[in-house]
Amino acid sequence: MKLTIHELLDAMWQDYLTLTPDAQPIHQLFDKLNQGNVINDHIALRTFNLKKLSLEKVAQPFVDAGYQPMDEYHFPAKKLFARYYKHPDDTLPKVFISELKVEELPEDCQTIINSLVDQVNEESVNQQSFCCSGRPWTVTLEQYKTLAAESEYASWLAAHGFRANHFTVSINHLKAPADINGVNQLLLDNGYELNTSGGLVKGSPEVFLEQSSTMAKEVNVSFNDGELTIPGCFYEFAMRYPMPDGQLYQGFVAASADKIFESTDVKS
Repeated sequence: MKLTIHELLDAMWQDYLTLTPDAQPIHQLFDKLNQGNVINDHIALRTFNLKKLSLEKVAQPFVDAGYQPMDEYHFPAKKLFARYYKHPDDTLPKVFISELKVEELPEDCQTIINSLVDQVNEESVNQQSFCCSGRPWTVTLEQYKTLAAESEYASWLAAHGFRANHFTVSINHLKAPADINGVNQLLLDNGYELNTSGGLVKGSPEVFLEQSSTMAKEVNVSFNDGELTIPGCFYEFAMRYPMPDGQLYQGFVAASADKIFESTDVKS
């Protein structure tokens, strides 16, 4: 049975909660201060740039639901390409999808990733809920650690598979706190760890977007040959500003997104 876009987004949220211990209490914290008016700005998904699992394949259920491709972004140091999708209905969150350029990784990492992707049933990728179906392959601790030494993004995706790595509270829709500094202070006062890479606040009113995020809490993950506690998913917060034409900026800022990716990094 085909899901409505609202049902798909809800399924993504429920799956996300299983890997984000902080998300529900943080959502409730903002819920209480805003009488339930907590709006999701965007969701982010990760994939590999191999044909079977390309960004376009992951985006298909959203395109089918009326989402349209918008701006593209490049992250050379992290070997990533990304695009975001927007729905004509502004009440629906934007969807930011990134893909790892597998061919730019060392050969041993390419071999591992290709062996993982070979396990994926092509038909399952075409399922509407593939984007929140979890890990479609088996992976060993050694494979995970080999990928982690080269790319935090690759190892996270190998361990967790396909699911939202973050949801995002729209600060523009909050009554309280009214700005990103207030949001960050509220989170810090409640004991949440925030991503400090590039500063607590990434971006500025001058680039029309400010972002901050929690650091992903560790969750227990099963591998073929054992278990390991590694970062799960995180929660983001975004404040958008009007452009010279008066319209609220809808895109993303590559330099800021680059730092947000690090919210799932393993702490050294």
